[in-house]
Amino acid sequence: MSHGKLREEKNCLNCGHLVEERFCPHCGQENIQPKQPFHYLFTHFIEDFTHYDGQFWKTIKYLLIRPGRLTKEYLEGKRQSYVAPVKLYIFISFITFFLPSLFGDSEEAQDHKKKTHASQEIDKEKAREEKIAKFTDSLAQHFSKDQLQKDSLTKVQDIKVSEINGNDIETDALEETEDGKMMVLGAKNMKQYDSLHNINSRNRPVFVFLKPFAEKIFHMQEQGMNKDQIFDRFSDTFVHTIPKALFVYLPLFAFFLWIFHNKKKWWFFDHGIFSLHYFSFLLLGTLILIFYSKLSNLLPDNGFLTILNIIIYTAAILYISLYFFVAHHRVYESSRTMSVFKGIFLFLINSIGIMCMFLILMYVSFLMMH
Repeated sequence: MSHGKLREEKNCLNCGHLVEERFCPHCGQENIQPKQPFHYLFTHFIEDFTHYDGQFWKTIKYLLIRPGRLTKEYLEGKRQSYVAPVKLYIFISFITFFLPSLFGDSEEAQDHKKKTHASQEIDKEKAREEKIAKFTDSLAQHFSKDQLQKDSLTKVQDIKVSEINGNDIETDALEETEDGKMMVLGAKNMKQYDSLHNINSRNRPVFVFLKPFAEKIFHMQEQGMNKDQIFDRFSDTFVHTIPKALFVYLPLFAFFLWIFHNKKKWWFFDHGIFSLHYFSFLLLGTLILIFYSKLSNLLPDNGFLTILNIIIYTAAILYISLYFFVAHHRVYESSRTMSVFKGIFLFLINSIGIMCMFLILMYVSFLMMH
């Protein structure tokens, strides 16, 4: 890669050795002029960061459309032509959570979301009124008019749905009120939540599990945030945490590979390289889908776009699933039958593991919001 004008002198400025060509054979430093134009600071950064000479783009091309090829060549010692696995993963992790944050939803998409939320709120309010009406009617049938005075009936009608839900009327875990606030299991604040927890003995494990969520939601609502703002904050936190969570799961992924393959032929290092490349592909695929989603949000909703989105997302899911099997077969060079058998078993184990990791990630991400 060229970063500047070559020096006429043949002595290396770093170690003093003779430099016959562009790079010093002793230390590897490029024999260029030490003083460069100001723009060199930026071009040098971009070239180093993306390996603009072709190393970066060749790596991305193999990673996306040639499953297992990048890992196979790296393990065979052909490493100079590609970005190092750890550096590749860190770079893709960086752009995966950094670049999408630069693009917000369009005004049309936001208006569409507001209209959708408003329509949903009307439906929820109607359902809530029906529940209250049914509840008051059932009370009226059990009590005489003398026992149930007009003011008592009015009081019953004003009972919060959260209090009714503590018994037999079912409710969603999260509901939205007229002012855009959220109710958790029918409660609008922690005082109501604790009361429902105490009287609802059948669902106490659910209340215990969701209590940290309730505390976080009510705390953020006290700070003036509505439902949309809370979920936007949660989405950002979740996306930013995905690369870290995958990196934490990576050794476990490599460990499962190590269990199912010849220990003498394949070292744990080899499985680590395969895992780094595969997880880099998953992150890059996620990034591409995020950008496609951002672009599709800019277009007006119509039937053709809906069908196109379904086709693209379905194809992406199938490709991501098949990618592992193809890469695994090419790298480990097992027979086709054995490769399919091991691939299915490993895919199922890691699918369960990654799913559990994402559930934990969602839980932790929600609690990490601030």
